[in-house]
Amino acid sequence: MPEFSVLDGAAVTALITPYGSSGDIDYHTFRKLLMRQIQAGIKSVVVGGTTGEGHLLSDIELLELIKFSVRESESQLAVIGNTSGLCTRKVIERTKAGFEAGMVATLQVAPYYGKTSRQGRAEHLGRLLELGPSIIYNVPARTHVDLEPSEILHLAGHRNFIGVKECAGVDRMKLLLTNGICFWSGNDDQARQGRLLGSNGMISVIGNILPEATVALMEHQEISQKLQVTLEPLLEFLGCEPNPIPVKTLLAMTGAIQPVFRLPYVPLTKEQMRQGLEILTKFSLESLVGESPRFVDFKVVI
Repeated sequence: MPEFSVLDGAAVTALITPYGSSGDIDYHTFRKLLMRQIQAGIKSVVVGGTTGEGHLLSDIELLELIKFSVRESESQLAVIGNTSGLCTRKVIERTKAGFEAGMVATLQVAPYYGKTSRQGRAEHLGRLLELGPSIIYNVPARTHVDLEPSEILHLAGHRNFIGVKECAGVDRMKLLLTNGICFWSGNDDQARQGRLLGSNGMISVIGNILPEATVALMEHQEISQKLQVTLEPLLEFLGCEPNPIPVKTLLAMTGAIQPVFRLPYVPLTKEQMRQGLEILTKFSLESLVGESPRFVDFKVVI
């Protein structure tokens, strides 16, 4: 069986976490999603990231999901686990357990809410880099903590530093490149531009719905501009509410997952669903994850 590293393949999918009717993780469906990613040529996935609702999963759920992903993908995917959090002690324990479960790298966000100083961020992330290969996740729109290039440059000297998932815009990506720092675009709508600048690729939401198109967008520059235009309405739609609400609503509408949300997330409105349905019908059924899109009734659990 082939083995892949995190740096293989420019398209990385931040996988959603599907739930069953009781609100527990639907592992049967999750396996289907993993297999679909492999079929599409995706070589790396993030488990329990923002899109995968890692912040709603218990430590046991997250670690079981990582372990399941590693086992079921049979070394055909590099599994990156989002084991980040606020408390350094807890994050160290979770990250050690994630590596023991078989993840090849960890995704780490700077401590948020109970924010710390610049030195505190350096210490926190530095301790985690000691545990194994790490991608630093800069997403100030969610954390209200912006890891500036000078901070990243300090961390980049560590042997376990892989790169940055950068969500602070194109100008920030340019600064990272100027400093010789590897990065993945964290905003799907800026991923092609980042790739043209010289990024590693994208860690995407849209890969959950259109994985082959995501691979093509990152790896086939001769068609990427036309493909970007085709994808633009969907990329814009996926931002109509906080992630992962739109993507999970659409995947339920294609029958790829059960129509179940864990609070505080709820599905899109009927009008938003209508708009999403109109966008999805413009893509071939073969390219979508799931089947012919349709309206469905949702269940919301705690």
